[in-house]
Amino acid sequence: MKLANTMSKTKREDNVQVAAPTLLDGLAKKIVLTLLKQMSVGHLTVEDGGEVFSFGEPQTKANVVAHINIKHASVYRKVLFAGTIGSAEAYMAGHWTTPDLTMVVRVMVLNQAMLQNMDSKWSAAYKYVASKVDRLRKNTKVGSKKNIAAHYDLSNEFFSLFLDSSMMYSSAIYKTPSTSLEEAAEFKLDHICKQLNLQPTDHLLEIGTGWGGMALYAAKHYGCKVTTTTISEQQYLYAKQAIEKAGLENKVTLLQKDYRDLDGQFDKLVSIEMIEAVGYDFYTQYFAKCSSLLKPDGLMLIQAITTTDQRYHREKDNIDFIRKYIFPGGCLPSNAVIAEHVANDTDMHLVQLHDITLDYAKTLADWRSAFSKKLDRVVELGFDEHFIKMWEFYLCYCEGGFKERVINTSQFVFAKPMCRVLPRPA
Repeated sequence: MKLANTMSKTKREDNVQVAAPTLLDGLAKKIVLTLLKQMSVGHLTVEDGGEVFSFGEPQTKANVVAHINIKHASVYRKVLFAGTIGSAEAYMAGHWTTPDLTMVVRVMVLNQAMLQNMDSKWSAAYKYVASKVDRLRKNTKVGSKKNIAAHYDLSNEFFSLFLDSSMMYSSAIYKTPSTSLEEAAEFKLDHICKQLNLQPTDHLLEIGTGWGGMALYAAKHYGCKVTTTTISEQQYLYAKQAIEKAGLENKVTLLQKDYRDLDGQFDKLVSIEMIEAVGYDFYTQYFAKCSSLLKPDGLMLIQAITTTDQRYHREKDNIDFIRKYIFPGGCLPSNAVIAEHVANDTDMHLVQLHDITLDYAKTLADWRSAFSKKLDRVVELGFDEHFIKMWEFYLCYCEGGFKERVINTSQFVFAKPMCRVLPRPA
């Protein structure tokens, strides 16, 4: 999504050519507006030219209030026939705008029955085709490398524009509402080390290096040896340089291997928001491998984004905006699915579960704030307006989902049979 030569580096305007509505556009508008009348929670105002439509609770009584401005008649058709993907594509095209995108996501999430009714009747064919295409992105060793590269190899500098200085691309943990992103990211890292009861004599295995923040923190502050692996080319190069700059080559071993190719046994294992890239076809292999890599008295911590247990089977094959545009091949497990695989595929048991869902909503809000302040640099890096709108939609889509808890984030600590040390308090 490279920058068009004619685009201004600072100007963000709607350059939408308004065409006369087609017959299908008009029909889709009637259907969508009728479906929106089913809204019962929150308040939504849709402004379309000289018309204003209101849905849901009275604005004065609603806790969640959203406003949409329609800029192009095709929006209704795209939403009707392609669901969240259609709404995202229309937003990226500048066909609708809003003063608060997260609020739009939240009000829609609060009315799940309405959305499911719309999806089941009108976008079934689109979703069927999308699911068939997504199955071609299975997370085999080759497929995983391609899927990871599609997102994480965008540009190291791009991610540095909105992440904290340790480049942690995962939920932070905020001690207070006034805690900064930088402080929250460091607190999360220390919390993980304490949950694993890391000791200087430990050898920690990390599956999913990211940009090296976790490995560097554990080695520097807890004195343990760390072996960490990634399949992202760009992250590998960045982490290698960061390890050398910190002078921790004697403590941190960086690998470029798929988790399925790892061997040896370790005292502790950590994997931060990597399971989302495993895919449900490979959960058995993933958990069995993790268990085999731990010593009989080992501890493992996984930080995972999850869907609810009730939604898992419906969502695992559902191709939404995130799976099409952001994380190809991605899949969210649920708490019950994780517990089932640990019970069936390992000899470990759960000793700690820490829910940090609302921390992720705050993390995303902080990322979005930082991103919005660096748009000039985003453009200089070669990303166009379409990409910027896509990234905004991604951040708000996730923030709204976490705020309304249709997606969650937790840290799970699992112990091997001979482990006698419980996680330390944070």
